[in-house]
Amino acid sequence: MKTPLPTLFNMNNTVIKFTNLTKKFSLQKQKTFKEFLPALFLGEQTKNNFIALDNISFKVKSGETLGIIGPNGSGKSTILKLIAGVTAPTKGKVYVNGRISPLIELGAGFHPELTARENIFLNGAILGLSQKEIENNFNSIVKFSELEEFIDQPIKFFSSGMYMRLGFSVAIHTHPDILIIDEILAVGDPNFQQKCFQKMEEFKKNGVTILYVSHDLDTVIKFCSRCLLISHSKLIADGSPIQICQQYLKEKTNPSF
Repeated sequence: MKTPLPTLFNMNNTVIKFTNLTKKFSLQKQKTFKEFLPALFLGEQTKNNFIALDNISFKVKSGETLGIIGPNGSGKSTILKLIAGVTAPTKGKVYVNGRISPLIELGAGFHPELTARENIFLNGAILGLSQKEIENNFNSIVKFSELEEFIDQPIKFFSSGMYMRLGFSVAIHTHPDILIIDEILAVGDPNFQQKCFQKMEEFKKNGVTILYVSHDLDTVIKFCSRCLLISHSKLIADGSPIQICQQYLKEKTNPSF
């Protein structure tokens, strides 16, 4: 579980702290129904532990923009999900202090049969906004999404880009202390992507702590003030974005990386 930061950490201006954190997932060895059914009745299910993160420790200070890079499956998204409280550590602790806006799985709480208008209220409530806060921000959310003419249409008819626009627009209106972003800007047209980055720059200037997972190293170098390199579930390096990205490019030529 997420744990509020102790007073000592608050004094040090730390808003996120991972302490010797390990996250394991249990995987069923049986892969087909034919294999699984006898095992279910005989009580012989075999589980393999997949280690997503292995004894990770780091701190994030208020106002930092932290990039997280590494190969697919290295554990980057798991870090964000632990911070957001979507999953809990197997060992160790994660401390978080501040209101979080998770731009991880945009629109995860949307209902396809409901209209965009109805889903704004639904998703806003899931993200912790009161009905009054949603009402006060409603026009701004719709305007940013550029979906005014579709606001009363069921979102089951939306394209993936429209879905992303609506989810992003709701999430950024939660007035977060901590913004966590996981490759969500890969969807949508270039103009809207640029609009999203401008909004992220605005958050950055206003002192919001940002964690940004991306494979776009140029953007990480330009946008982030610090960077972590994750590989094979371990924290490999922590430093300036340009140094860490250069190390990643060098390490990628190693077949064992």
